[in-house]
Amino acid sequence: DVLKRRRGGYQQEAAQGAAAQAWNILALDGSNWQQIDLFDFQRDIEGRVVENISKRSGGFLRKLSLRGCLGVGDSALRTFAQNCRNIEVLSLNGCTKITDATCTSLSKFCPKLKHLDLASCTSITNLSLKALSEGCPLLEQLNISWCDQVSKDGIQALVRGCPGLHGLFLKGCTQLEDEALKHVGTHCPELVTLNLQTCSQVTDEGLITVCRGCHRLQSFCVSGCTNITDAMLNALGQNCPHLRILEVARCSQLTDVGFTALARNCHELEKMDLEECVQITDSTLIQLSVHCPRLQVLSLSHCELITDDGIRHLGSGPCAHDRLEVLELDNCPLVTDASLEHLKSCHSLDRIELYDCQQITRAGIKRLRVGAAGSNATHLHLFLYHVLFPKQEWHSGAGGSAAASQCLSGARERGFDPCSACVEFTCSPCVCVEFLPQSKDVRCR
Repeated sequence: DVLKRRRGGYQQEAAQGAAAQAWNILALDGSNWQQIDLFDFQRDIEGRVVENISKRSGGFLRKLSLRGCLGVGDSALRTFAQNCRNIEVLSLNGCTKITDATCTSLSKFCPKLKHLDLASCTSITNLSLKALSEGCPLLEQLNISWCDQVSKDGIQALVRGCPGLHGLFLKGCTQLEDEALKHVGTHCPELVTLNLQTCSQVTDEGLITVCRGCHRLQSFCVSGCTNITDAMLNALGQNCPHLRILEVARCSQLTDVGFTALARNCHELEKMDLEECVQITDSTLIQLSVHCPRLQVLSLSHCELITDDGIRHLGSGPCAHDRLEVLELDNCPLVTDASLEHLKSCHSLDRIELYDCQQITRAGIKRLRVGAAGSNATHLHLFLYHVLFPKQEWHSGAGGSAAASQCLSGARERGFDPCSACVEFTCSPCVCVEFLPQSKDVRCR
């Protein structure tokens, strides 16, 4: 028996050793390391780790994400660029140590680079864009959001050297003016995605040039670009018929006139963020309901002129029955329970936000929930959160506090774990737990 046990132990050790050896062979084989994402280990990743990976994977590596790896700098990325010359997709998002030297290395050694993410790499300047334009002509997508040292000169060099750009993310590049956009409109005919959020100096002049030169545009974000007017929407409608996503939050000069021109020409729209477009009325919703049958996500938060009549048209439009999934109506003071009745036909509705809609009542919400449950929309999960009810429906005194605690306890049992801010806003008055879905997908925003 002793001999048998020893023999069995030896066999087990031998098997484990063979497995370990096989694993080492696989681990050391660079061909098995074509895609690497180190985001989950970002706090532990230092330059030497990147250098070792690059030496091991060499020319096999095609995709690498170092997003959030604060310990990685120019020296490690120079070694990486020298060793991984076939890299096509590289994310350095949030790698705040890197400078223009990294882009110089990529330009020199990585001519096949197609996607580069440099968001929040705040030391990046126009020199980086000039280097990329010279050495990475195949570049299709570039994210330099929050690289606020970039100006028109860098954009001009980039678009002239990389004519195949499909996606350009310039969010928070506050130095950019219309001249930069004119270069984009002139040299980027393949552009599909453009994000200019909070580029506060741009105006209609530059954006109209983009619309006229980039007819394939599908996703367009100019949220926070407060200088734009209906002239931009009109140009967008006339020149970009394949537009699917439009984000114009906080563009308070836009009116029904502009959105009418847009809706009548852009029938493929799927997502629209119109938050704080304070001049629009039900007329815009009527046009969207008639001309935009693919609409899935619509934000109307702080559009204070929207009424039940506009929601009625939206709820009876071609997008309502099978398309509309998300509707945000936060701070729409004229919206009442009647709007919820109009939305009963929206069988794909996944989420509706009603924060601070003072004319929405518990009874109205409950009727919508009951109506959804009784319809054929068995897949419907309606998320109602951050709802403030009128004062007459508030819990009061010690009983209110107890009710809030009970509500939170029940909410957590259903998979909804509010953050402290959400607790503060939601539970005095609180959202009755019976209106929360049986789902673990609910999140505080």
